[in-house]
Amino acid sequence: MTEYGRGPGSEPWHPEDPLYGDGGWGGQQAHAGQQSPYGGQPQHYPQQSQQQYGDWEQHPQGGYEQHQGQQQYAYYDEQGQLRYADGHAQQQYDQQYAGHAPQQYHQGTWDAAGTHGEVPYAADPGDPYGQQPVAYGGEQPDFYGTEDAYPPPEPPGRRREPEPAPQQDAVAEEEEQHPFFTGADDEDDEDDDDPKGRRGGGRGKDGKGSKGGKGAKKRRNGFACLVVCLVFGGGAATVGYFGWHFVQNRFGASPDYAGSGNSETVTVQIPKGAGGYEIGRRLKEAGVVKSVDAFVHAQSQNSKGDTIQAGAYTLKKEMSAASCVLLMLDPKSQANVVVTPGERAASVYVALDKKLGLSAGSSKKIARAEYKNLGLPSYANTNSKIMDPLEGFLYPGTYPAAKGMKPDAILKQMVAAAKEEYANYDLVAEAKKFDLENPLQVITVASLVQAEGKTHDDFRKMAEVIYNRLKPTNTETNRLLQFDSTFNYLKGTSNIHISLAEINSNQNPYNTYTQKGLPPGPIGNPGEDALKAALNPTDEGWIYFVATDGVNNTEFAKTNAEFEKLREKFNATSGH
Repeated sequence: MTEYGRGPGSEPWHPEDPLYGDGGWGGQQAHAGQQSPYGGQPQHYPQQSQQQYGDWEQHPQGGYEQHQGQQQYAYYDEQGQLRYADGHAQQQYDQQYAGHAPQQYHQGTWDAAGTHGEVPYAADPGDPYGQQPVAYGGEQPDFYGTEDAYPPPEPPGRRREPEPAPQQDAVAEEEEQHPFFTGADDEDDEDDDDPKGRRGGGRGKDGKGSKGGKGAKKRRNGFACLVVCLVFGGGAATVGYFGWHFVQNRFGASPDYAGSGNSETVTVQIPKGAGGYEIGRRLKEAGVVKSVDAFVHAQSQNSKGDTIQAGAYTLKKEMSAASCVLLMLDPKSQANVVVTPGERAASVYVALDKKLGLSAGSSKKIARAEYKNLGLPSYANTNSKIMDPLEGFLYPGTYPAAKGMKPDAILKQMVAAAKEEYANYDLVAEAKKFDLENPLQVITVASLVQAEGKTHDDFRKMAEVIYNRLKPTNTETNRLLQFDSTFNYLKGTSNIHISLAEINSNQNPYNTYTQKGLPPGPIGNPGEDALKAALNPTDEGWIYFVATDGVNNTEFAKTNAEFEKLREKFNATSGH
């Protein structure tokens, strides 16, 4: 191995120098008289930095060196800083921030600044960049062996103490001290208020944990854990309960009876516009079906289930949902009275007597006696010549009429339905529009349209015929309507063949062959279609009409000559 020379002016360390012996730079024992191949000087290499200082004792050791032109005693203090007998510390240079000249490591001697001065190592002949600043960053100081080195060398005089191995008890204590169990999070606010910065539970006079110590924390937080578990457990149970019911309601079989019911019968009224769930609810309340869902399911499974209409049904209790649907579709179970568009009040009374099991004429008698208490509008019954005050106000529809019900209660429902429907129109303004006296005359026109018209297309033309014949300028009929329907109403018949002698001899206000203008009141109960036609007639000049086939084929004419041709056609068809 090539021996590195010492720089000029260097002096060898004395073998008995304490810095050269045990605890010296090399950490090796040197014997007197033994010459080191390196001139008795310590050699400093990066790989040896830890070994160099590893054998130093805790207390610093000193030695003599050349300082400020004389030999002085030097040593390292407890902070690992080199000091001299006069108390001066080794001058240190901050190579990065103070801007001093770079401190270089030399072999052999200590320089004037207190560092060990040596001739710099000779440059490697094979290194073209030897003794030149590095390219990146320019001249960079050599921090090797200084406090600025990274990692910095450990100061002499301090032994690297091995880190204590983690104790098992400490780990257990750490786990035990988790905020979730210790409640540390709960006591942070109290600790922050401690003027001495103490944290955690205090201790009593006996040195043991106080009442608010760790044991109490554990008990409190254990109870908190129990409460949390109970809350979450109760929530899960609640969700499970409602989830089970949801699945049962949506996917499970709905509760249902078996069979066609028992011997007990009951009447159930279904209101107008009621859907499957509303019908099922009423049936369940009456004890007919066991559940609403069972009925809705059975109704959906029947191809005619959606044709169940409003009205009263006589059913049995505790029926299966399927048998209930079948019975409601059977006309025998329907305890209803149906009022058809144009039907006269006298016909409605007869139907009520039959449905309610009353003697003939009972409903008509009650109607005459109670009509003022049935809710008629104020414009009804304004004419003392009206044959029936309820005519025109028994609105077409289906009404419950089961045995045990009273006729006046059912008639009241019919009047209420008519009043509600008529309220959708401004009948007062419409009456003025067509030179009529009051809303009652509007309804009377609608009843005539309903009675004389045969089809939907006839209604508007028929309404125009009525208005044209009522005009004072009408010279064709001289304001006579000449409708067979009014004479038949008077007679209580539906005869299309009426002799002129019979007609001309009758002076009843309802005989429009002998009496000008409208009859005293409606001649039937018009439906929605006829009412709308009365409010929206055609404007084509129609003034005559004839049912040429005697049934459905109604033809219209504007002049008397055209009318005569239509009458000849009718006579040829009917055999007259």
